[in-house]
Amino acid sequence: MGFIIDLLVSAGVILLLAYLLPSVHVKSFWTALWVAFLIGIFNATIGWILGGVLNLVSFFLLEAIVSIIVTALMIKLVDKLVSNFKVDGFLPAVIIAITTAVALYLVGLGSGDNDDYSLQQQDVQPKIEFLATV
Repeated sequence: MGFIIDLLVSAGVILLLAYLLPSVHVKSFWTALWVAFLIGIFNATIGWILGGVLNLVSFFLLEAIVSIIVTALMIKLVDKLVSNFKVDGFLPAVIIAITTAVALYLVGLGSGDNDDYSLQQQDVQPKIEFLATV
């Protein structure tokens, strides 16, 4: 279910940015949904390999920046493959990548998918109980 929500959010962000930015062109919501699906597939395959190589070069110090750049490259790749989707330039692709990442992060926070926070809370509880018995 999370994949479908992420896909719909990504498509919505692409449509919103097509409305706001004059250098991004999307024909319809279905095109935006197809583009979001392809970006996700390419990020999971080609982007994963490219991100791994670039992270090795940067010694994993710039992992978030590398992820944004790889996603922007995948957006430009999808731009070449889908005829009803056009991004004029690399900067709008970076803006789409950053906006999508922020939107998906906020949706993840809202849906309670933040596993790190729940793991931290589980670790604190036994310590509090131990301190109460002492």
